Amino acid sequence: CEGFFGRLKNELFYPRSWLGYTLSEFIQELNQYMIWYRDKRIKRSLGNLSPIEFRKSLGLIS
Repeated sequence: CEGFFGRLKNELFYPRSWLGYTLSEFIQELNQYMIWYRDKRIKRSLGNLSPIEFRKSLGLIS
């Protein structure tokens, strides 16, 4: 968990100014980041594929 939250802070939170964002806008950005992180982020442990690409390569999804 610490790794995820560290990345979240470094990749999403710290690089931008959140002044002027509403709470719902922040939550929307956070949700988009989490979907990207879960489904599309390239992972070395998966042979430099995203989780979706890796599952496709195994024939688990189409």
